[in-house]
Amino acid sequence: MAVLDQLTSQQAIDLEDKYGAHNYHPLPVVLSKGEGVYVWDVEGKKYYDFLSAYSAVNQGHCHPKIVGAMVNQAQNLTLTSRAFYNDMLGRYEKFATEYFGFDKLLPMNTGAEAVETALKLCRKWAYEVKGIEENEAQIIVCKNNFHGRTTTIISFSNDPVARKNFGPFTNGFIKIEYDNLKALEEALENNKNVAGFMAEPIQGEAGVYVPSEGYLAAAKALCEKHNVLFIADEVQTGIARTGKLLAVNHEDVQPDILILGKALSGGAYPVSAVLANDNIMNVIKPGNHGSTFGGNPVAAAVAIAALEVVEEEKLAENAERLGKIFREELGKFAEKNDLVTLVRGKGLLNAVVINDSEESDTAWNICMSLRDNGLLAKPTHGNIIRFAPPLVMNEEELRDCISIIKRTISEYEK
Repeated sequence: MAVLDQLTSQQAIDLEDKYGAHNYHPLPVVLSKGEGVYVWDVEGKKYYDFLSAYSAVNQGHCHPKIVGAMVNQAQNLTLTSRAFYNDMLGRYEKFATEYFGFDKLLPMNTGAEAVETALKLCRKWAYEVKGIEENEAQIIVCKNNFHGRTTTIISFSNDPVARKNFGPFTNGFIKIEYDNLKALEEALENNKNVAGFMAEPIQGEAGVYVPSEGYLAAAKALCEKHNVLFIADEVQTGIARTGKLLAVNHEDVQPDILILGKALSGGAYPVSAVLANDNIMNVIKPGNHGSTFGGNPVAAAVAIAALEVVEEEKLAENAERLGKIFREELGKFAEKNDLVTLVRGKGLLNAVVINDSEESDTAWNICMSLRDNGLLAKPTHGNIIRFAPPLVMNEEELRDCISIIKRTISEYEK
């Protein structure tokens, strides 16, 4: 079989099954084209994308401005490493720091890399600025978190699938309940070596778990009281997904360290970043941290274009408006449907909780039927379906999707 021969869906699935590591369990659909809110499979069937590559494609598939920036830069210079300067990185750093309101940006490639960077930055600040004794720093994290799958990150996960047979694990983390201010306060008061508190403003992989109103602002205030850094992992929730530029903006919180990824490139290229002010970021010196591809010219050009699209097309405002429609319509549906327990979310990051156990296959089967009906979504935690379309969706398209979701779930009602 020649590399560019047209494949059927089954042939593509078989190739991955035989030659690829089995570290994912994809929905059985093989995509070959994307544009805006739509994707097409290799047989030409058209679907609404209601996952957006886990919120990486907020600006829509193959946005012409983002693709244009990528192609233009790729024809001039793709990579220098950080051994030399390039003429795009400084422009991107200036643009992004002004865009998000920080002094400095440290560029990386993936979300997990950015989380690792933030952890290192927090610890180094703890030793050199706060004065914690070396190797004694603790970072508070939340149970049911998802920050990536590196060895350090899974060290503070409580997901048995992510952890089993990957130890020994990294010490230095205190796990508390999410959305529990009392637990956070106790952890801060009972440990003088706490350097930071890291949390997702909305726990995405946990099932789009939205904290109580005021939780983030109160958590930030507790961190300030105890001279502890508040670290916001906005890899999934950031870049307009929840109806604000950042999810923390719903409570007017400015984190000490901000972690970004996914939609920072509009899904066109691996781009992530850690942002902080000088009093924190200046602890990083040459040789302390780096990445061959981090801050490459293509990434810089793509990220600038991706952020410009968010502002120019008012994607946060669109997500806020359409998200309210989505939750209102499906909330009314849930009141009359025994299979839907709850609808929750912010902006266009939403979830429907199915009235079945986490071990059941009901949510998976519903997603298979949604696929057959022209809409792609995927379960998380067994009985929860996450719905997160590209933010370029319009109201007519959203209402069409709501109709598909209602019709499909109704087919499974007992």
